[in-house]
Amino acid sequence: MPVDAKYKTKATASGGGRDGKTKLDDGTMALDLVVPKELGGLGGEGANPEKLFALGYSACFLGAMRVASQQTKIKVPEGSTVTAEIGIGPRSEGGFGITAALDVYLPGLAEDEAKTLVETTHGICPYSNAIKASVDVQTTTHA
Repeated sequence: MPVDAKYKTKATASGGGRDGKTKLDDGTMALDLVVPKELGGLGGEGANPEKLFALGYSACFLGAMRVASQQTKIKVPEGSTVTAEIGIGPRSEGGFGITAALDVYLPGLAEDEAKTLVETTHGICPYSNAIKASVDVQTTTHA
């Protein structure tokens, strides 16, 4: 399915990949990367692709929820948050895969409205659309 990209950004990784460095080409962010102990690395201070994915997915989903709100006419309550938990591990088919869980906090919103809003958002959010064929995203919604 073609995408008419309205915005693009570039990042370059160097060093060992997961234990190297990554930086945005526009100079606004550069990060040291470390392999978590759980994946056989030294751990410690630094980022990794899963941390970056969690940051991006949570922000993107909350933003997409604002668009879903316009479509569903369900107002996103003030103080709403989205927490993304991203995991990585071996797949039974070989190689590695990721897991994703979203905890959506919608203070004061009725359960049926919250469910509708989250389901509609999944169809809008670029991160959800990018992974829907390969990752079963678990969602928890609470007020």
